[in-house]
Amino acid sequence: MAPALEGVLLEWCAAKLRQLAGRIVDCLGRLTEEQIWLRGNESSNAVGNLALHLCGNVRQWIIHGVGGAADVRRRAEEFAARGGPTSKQLAERLEATLGEAVAVIEKLTPERLAERVVIQNYDVTRLEAVLHVLEHFAQHTGQILFATKLLAGADLGYYKHLDRAGPPGDWTL
Repeated sequence: MAPALEGVLLEWCAAKLRQLAGRIVDCLGRLTEEQIWLRGNESSNAVGNLALHLCGNVRQWIIHGVGGAADVRRRAEEFAARGGPTSKQLAERLEATLGEAVAVIEKLTPERLAERVVIQNYDVTRLEAVLHVLEHFAQHTGQILFATKLLAGADLGYYKHLDRAGPPGDWTL
């Protein structure tokens, strides 16, 4: 019997969030503490701010909104920080937050996906909340990857396997 589409989708969302978080953690490890908190200008966010923001967003939308935990987010502080947690601390916070969020996603049942919740004054289904977080997380991951390439001056190597010659069956990932 084929797996239910809802389960396949949720499993993919959880895996994609883990993958993106892993790339952010990798980027944090490639940057100096100064680079993590560097802003191009006052209307731009530093990589550190984006990491804090993603933790807050995931906690509010998934852990609180979908999972029912208390809403403890202080969104303005995510952007106001001009320093603070080290790269190691940011990575640990991100990994812990994602661990909690993935646990919430993995417990969702097909029946609960269509239930409506209110998060940040948005009336959405639990499925919409998960997809919103995935989209939002991916957008900011792209910003962090771009900033890391710019600041570190190096290719991050996430797609080197696509440069291999030969038919796809010969590739080892």
